[in-house]
Amino acid sequence: MKHLTQEKKKHLTKEDYPLGSKKPELLLSHTKKAYKDLTLDAALNGEITGADLRISPETLEMHANISENLGRIQLAKNFRRAAEMINISDVRILEIYNALRPNRSTKAELLAIADELEEEFGASENAKLIREATDVYERRGRLKKYED
Repeated sequence: MKHLTQEKKKHLTKEDYPLGSKKPELLLSHTKKAYKDLTLDAALNGEITGADLRISPETLEMHANISENLGRIQLAKNFRRAAEMINISDVRILEIYNALRPNRSTKAELLAIADELEEEFGASENAKLIREATDVYERRGRLKKYED
């Protein structure tokens, strides 16, 4: 089966969901392995690793497009932020999560995280979300008052 063009991927609909059943030819793992190649036999034979089982940013973007076409804008934004996070280490994601807890970070620390996400990872949607959270925390008095 032929791969869809980027333009056609933007027009995926609820009829295309779930992609694994309806459009498996579009799906590649984070390491670019074809969805059809991710089998139990391949795992048992050592042909795939845990890294091969990670979702790709492209797959998350397709899910975002389906959600957007259904009018589920917030869900689409969540998928796009997840796609941006694929190349960020789990350790760093947990550090950022902890920094976002109320009264854990100063305004400067949160803004530095937003800059890092944007500049080092190209994660502009995540950076925007952190800046918005920083503004809300500031208005609600949820920022740490001083640096340790």
